[in-house]
Amino acid sequence: MRSLPVFLTAFLCLLRIAYSQNKQNYVPRIEACDCQVKVDSNYSNQCGYLVVPENRKKANGKTIKLPFIIAKSNNPDKRKDPLLFTAGGPGGSSLDWITGVGKRGIIDDRDCIAFEQRGTRYAVPNLWSNELSDAIRDSYRNNLSKDSMVLEGVKRYKKALVKKGVDLSGYNTDETVSDIHDLLSVLQIDSVNLFGGSYSGGLMLAVLQKEPSRIRSLILDSPLPTFIPIDEDEPANFNEALQVLFDHCDKDSTNKELYGNLKDKFRQYFSSIGNKTFYFPYREKDATTALNIQYTRSDLLNIVVNAFYDQSHIKDIPYLITQLIGGNHEPYIKEMLDHVLHRNIGPSGMRISVYCADQTAYHDEAILQQLYSPYPFMKGYHINDVYREMCDCWQVPPINAQTKKPFYSNKPVLLADGEMDPACRPLYIDMIHHYMPNSQRLLFINRSHMVLGGPVGNAIMKKFLDDPFEKIKQDEKDILAY
Repeated sequence: MRSLPVFLTAFLCLLRIAYSQNKQNYVPRIEACDCQVKVDSNYSNQCGYLVVPENRKKANGKTIKLPFIIAKSNNPDKRKDPLLFTAGGPGGSSLDWITGVGKRGIIDDRDCIAFEQRGTRYAVPNLWSNELSDAIRDSYRNNLSKDSMVLEGVKRYKKALVKKGVDLSGYNTDETVSDIHDLLSVLQIDSVNLFGGSYSGGLMLAVLQKEPSRIRSLILDSPLPTFIPIDEDEPANFNEALQVLFDHCDKDSTNKELYGNLKDKFRQYFSSIGNKTFYFPYREKDATTALNIQYTRSDLLNIVVNAFYDQSHIKDIPYLITQLIGGNHEPYIKEMLDHVLHRNIGPSGMRISVYCADQTAYHDEAILQQLYSPYPFMKGYHINDVYREMCDCWQVPPINAQTKKPFYSNKPVLLADGEMDPACRPLYIDMIHHYMPNSQRLLFINRSHMVLGGPVGNAIMKKFLDDPFEKIKQDEKDILAY
């Protein structure tokens, strides 16, 4: 076989270099820093910032710093494939996960990495600002239209972040996927296990989709697949979780007078109060007079929805519903107002940007309106704290359409969810399994969103990581493996 002429070889080499530079015109780097959270002193650790562009589509743009922490296993024969975790939300902070790593058993065999997503708590910049939170508080204190004040707060929020030099179009799943691959490249990790839940479950699928070669396995807890238009699903998801709850009531409750036929009672009551305004005399600390704060059906629905996320009190939701139906709103509204008026509330700028780019840009408003036909008692209620009118103000471009498409993979995956998950239904792990035949599913009975915490979940994860292709057997009666 004849060799290529020298000039042609050199030309092709230059073409490859030019293509490579055009494909990635930056060099990610690590910058050492102090650990932002306390790490178990029994393990050595590495703390640093990943320094990458804020927006990879803009040449010579500003850079951002994304912290990570590696807790290193003391095992001299540890596996070379670490576990990398990042939080859900979107908008959750990831680093606190590493503080409890010594209790999980996973670090007995491999290093554990916590990676903070761009725009979240410990990242530089952090996209939190108080404008939206303040606007929501003002709406309650002054009995103003909450929807109008949310939009006003979003406008002020965006203005404040842009004034700080933040490029909001750089905060989305596509950029975070590239961040994770850049981190793995700079750390020279050739094989890694990915762990994510809720939003970050879908994020980890997108990491696999972009470049599967270094991904050994995935653990996805209550995942939201990237191909799911959650805006079009979540009201129905909440009602499916309610149905599971009502079925348990019908089957298990001995107090039929109180809990019998609870589904119909719930729907009838919340349908009947659609246009009603309630008032609650709320006295703030050190105030001489009470505020007569108005609230509506949406606030009561929020109380029910949020109750599903408290795993230890799911059993109390039927009683909560009977109290609301009976008009005993006071203790629940007071607790809600304590939270709204005295804590940072509302979605972060990172959450708004990601949600608008990933979800709202792709959902069909006509389908969303159809949901109110089977669920009229939810009409006008925003079950998610980011919705289209907010995104119309925020104005960020959508993520790559390819990221929103399902894809097939033979990678081993552990999928888990709770039967009462009001946001990401067990249907989603079935859908992922359809595309990933080497996945296995766990359904946690009487649990809701995010189920792999605690000793049982940690033991399951460790067993899976030891051999991701081995079928997990479950002796726990409240966990179904299939």
